[in-house]
Amino acid sequence: MPLINNPEETALIKSANKILQENIREWGMYIALLVIIIIFTITTKGVFLSSRNISNLINQTGYIAVLAIGMTLVIIISHIDLSVGYLSGFLGAVAATAMEFWHWSAPLSIALIFALGILAGFLTGFLVGQMKIPAFVATLAGWLGYRGALQLVTMHRGTIVITNNFFNAIGNGYIPDLSFIPDVGFLRGIHKLTFLLGILVIIFYILSEINRRNRMLYHNFKVSPIHLFIVKLVLMSALIGVITWILSGYRGLSWTAVTVIVVVLFYHFIMNRTNLGRHIYAVGGNPEAAQLTGISVKRITYTVFCSMGILAALSGILYASRFKSATTTAGTLFELDAVAAAFVGGASPSGGIGKISGSIVGAFVMMSLTSGMNLMGIDISYQYVVRALVLVAAVVFDVATRNKKEEIT
Repeated sequence: MPLINNPEETALIKSANKILQENIREWGMYIALLVIIIIFTITTKGVFLSSRNISNLINQTGYIAVLAIGMTLVIIISHIDLSVGYLSGFLGAVAATAMEFWHWSAPLSIALIFALGILAGFLTGFLVGQMKIPAFVATLAGWLGYRGALQLVTMHRGTIVITNNFFNAIGNGYIPDLSFIPDVGFLRGIHKLTFLLGILVIIFYILSEINRRNRMLYHNFKVSPIHLFIVKLVLMSALIGVITWILSGYRGLSWTAVTVIVVVLFYHFIMNRTNLGRHIYAVGGNPEAAQLTGISVKRITYTVFCSMGILAALSGILYASRFKSATTTAGTLFELDAVAAAFVGGASPSGGIGKISGSIVGAFVMMSLTSGMNLMGIDISYQYVVRALVLVAAVVFDVATRNKKEEIT
């Protein structure tokens, strides 16, 4: 006797199963992050999910997250950038030198390294797009060059301590609270502005998803059933609410978090709502076909690598600001963390596939592993092994899901 006789229930299960298969690449990373959070929350007896630790985790992830966004775009167009780690460290050291020894203001120093980041990205784009040098070779040369430049900047001074309060607040400061709201009831001990922003984000998310669904229906695009759509809204709203409550319990939203959010929103808009984003995906999917349709592959290559240079500069700012110094080892392995975050977040090694939201989740997966294992006191050598296994699993998962999708089609 069949377990399910109701045709509506059977159709519901089939629909849910189909949607799961179609979105398994995107949902898999969220599931992985959730599992990691649950495991470390249990093994650390709740310390991992404490407000203080989550706030520190976000600040620690910031400088890798912005690199992961840029790296995702580079991977989408089927390239790689190995130079961004030491480029980030070098630019952070230049900013420190400008403020501490040239006596430049923080805004002027920041403007300088953004300009240098664009220049570095343009140089890489020239080597790859114009000279047709493989990105691996061109950026490996950059890795060596920027490492040497970092050593030169810090050679005679060693660690450069940054004393500029405005600059240091970028990596260590938090947004102000609404002091005029009384600290009573459930608001006692809560960062009220962060709490209010969380509520506004939930409302914005719900309205934007409803608007997006209505647009798809208007243009006769396929959408998920209404009941699954509602479940998605409830779960995502609950997730945003929990994160907001946790952050509100410490010092609120940090300026690092604000910076990352702004970058994510900007790049999400570029990749999903503009011709530039569509052209980037087209070049990654098939550069020859993209060229035949009138898309300049060379221009896209320059744009993506210049974007990577800007984000490397921002990463250098966040890192130097957080530690209030520039060191000779700044930027070490940043590029590998960024690549790992992009792949874990769903970017495909074959190009043409990747999402901004995925790169952020991937960055949090990798940094959550580090944070959780540090809280557990696990030796650093085992930590590298675990992170390696997670990266391999992500790539295997990408290949398996892609092959399965090809078999279905």
